[in-house]
Amino acid sequence: MTTSTTWKVGRLAEASGLTVRTLHHWDTIGLLSPSRRTAGGHREYGEDDLVRLYQVLALRSLGLALDTVAVCLDAGVDPARLVRDHLAGVEASIAALGVLRERLTRLGAELSAGKAPGTTDLLDALRAIGGTGPEGEHILDRHLDADEIQALKTRAAALGPAMHYLLEIEWPELYRRAERLRAAGTPATDRKVRRLVARMDELSTLFTGGDGGISAGVRAAWHDDPAAMSGDPGAPADDWRELAEYLDRARHSAT
Repeated sequence: MTTSTTWKVGRLAEASGLTVRTLHHWDTIGLLSPSRRTAGGHREYGEDDLVRLYQVLALRSLGLALDTVAVCLDAGVDPARLVRDHLAGVEASIAALGVLRERLTRLGAELSAGKAPGTTDLLDALRAIGGTGPEGEHILDRHLDADEIQALKTRAAALGPAMHYLLEIEWPELYRRAERLRAAGTPATDRKVRRLVARMDELSTLFTGGDGGISAGVRAAWHDDPAAMSGDPGAPADDWRELAEYLDRARHSAT
């Protein structure tokens, strides 16, 4: 019979390059706690804790805050999936920009040669410009003015690598969890629902800076086209509106 390896806090700190103080802090906030106890009652880290430590460090390396890392891990998001999704998004953007570059280069060559670009070339360039961002951006354009769109982009850019996770992983996951609770008949006043709503509102403030006009525009965009905003082409508008009303009831119950 083999015995699982365990680590005292000092040994794990040395092996991971962290400080004992950091591990104690992570234990205090519930991010990473020793799950084993020795015969003498001393707490030690087990192999499962080491796996979680690796996940914490992987997500931290992407620039995520500790509270965001905790939500990610508690939601069961695999860091490898996060990196794959991020890479896929970057590659899609590179491909779209490559098409745009090719078409603009062709237009530039025609203009430099004194030729008027053909209608087909102009339309190709316009389609490429429109295809450089997610469909949700086009929906937002209907509800926000240029200054509001720029404010959203500026705040998003300031988040760095965390932006991808927050927009494409955590936020959709929060809505999926809320929908599961709604479909199961959980009252909107339930603490689990109110916690989800609180986190959604935190993310909203992170991107909008608390601007009520921008928040209202984003909500209107979700109301008009939830499929485009969520990235889920099968998202039914009626279901989204029912979920939105459910979340609003949870917000009002918390005030």
